This record gives sequence, structure tokens and C-alpha cells, in this order.
Amino acid sequence: MSDATLHATNQDPDSFAVQIADQVESFIVAVTEVAKGDEPDSAVPFLLLEVSQLLLAGGRLGAHEDIVPDERYEPDLGPEADVDELRERFARLLEPIDVYSEVFDPYEPRKAPVACRISDDLADVVTDLRHGLAHYRAGRTTEALWWWQFSYFSNWGSTASAALRALQSLVAHVRLNQPLEELDGLDTDEDLTEDALEEEAGRVMVEELAGPLGLRDLK
Repeated sequence: MSDATLHATNQDPDSFAVQIADQVESFIVAVTEVAKGDEPDSAVPFLLLEVSQLLLAGGRLGAHEDIVPDERYEPDLGPEADVDELRERFARLLEPIDVYSEVFDPYEPRKAPVACRISDDLADVVTDLRHGLAHYRAGRTTEALWWWQFSYFSNWGSTASAALRALQSLVAHVRLNQPLEELDGLDTDEDLTEDALEEEAGRVMVEELAGPLGLRDLK
């Protein structure tokens, strides 16, 4: 199914599937443009907006009754599109604030935070969304919705939520003129304890990041 077919006039624009597909496609297009780095000053607030809007689609999928695919086995889509370039572009664009700490499951007691990267999160979310979009464009609407719903619960929902928390925290630190903790040089492959995170985190003042990230003018 081509992009023209995706937005064909014979599809009900108010249908659940069309609305979810539109939000998914809009997110992929938007973050891909941000990753080009043409407007680095607005990258962080724009990503905050886009991830927030995507999670609205995720919330709708999560609240929807269980979607059952038409076929027992998922049709083969061929090799997944490579997202390494997207990941690397975001890593360069967000270098000062790419790494953050996150607790994966807030209901698991005494779970130590781990180091994550916004660039990894965005690339992983795009991978999941593209997979479902390939089904949608091939005319397998139910399969697409099933995949988006399943992967929302199993991966991209929590991943996007963690990235949103990091982006919102960054913007809040800057707007409120509060010091910002930078996870400087942390290895995201390590299982770090909370004490280790605190020990390795360096202090970076808001003024050092606000200007380059375009969050407010520096005097």
C-alpha cells in the first residue's frame, strides 16, 4: 500500500485504524526530520511534543479491547529497515543529555536505576512503529493494529514513556533554573546501582545546556 493509498479518500478518516496509523506515520516523519540536525536549537522541545503525542496513540491502543490478528502466524515482512543511522544522528544531536537513569518497572520493589539513552529509545520506538506500518501499508490493518498494541505493552510504550520522562525533566530543569545532573560517561551496558549513578554523575549547570538546546536565551 503506497502513501497515497494510506490516505485514500475511501477510508473513513474517523476510523480507529486510520487515526492510529496517521499518528504513527506522523511521529516517524517528525523524529526523522529532527534527527537530521537542521534545527538543533528546537530539538528537545520538539521531541517532547512528538513523544507526548505518540503516547496518546499508545494510550488509545492500551485502552482498546484485545486485537486479534486475522492469521495465526505473522506474515513475513522481510528484513527490518536499519535504524543505526537514526540512532547515531540522535546520539550526536543529544550528546550533552543523551544518557539518563531510569527504573524499568515502578512496581518491582527496590529495583536499582539503570543508565539509558534517549537516542536508543527513539530508534527502538521507530523500529516497532515501522514494523506495524509495513503491515498497514500492505493492507493488513488488523495485523498492524495487533502489532502496535502488542509492542506498546511489551516494548515501545515503556520505552517512549521513559524517554518522555527524561525530555520533560530536562525542559523542566532549564525552565526552572535548576541544576541538572548529567550522567557523564556512564556505560549503558552496565548494571549500575543507585550509589554508582550518584558517584559518577557530574553536576552541569542549566546555563551550559539551555543555550545550545534552544530552551531559553542566555544573558
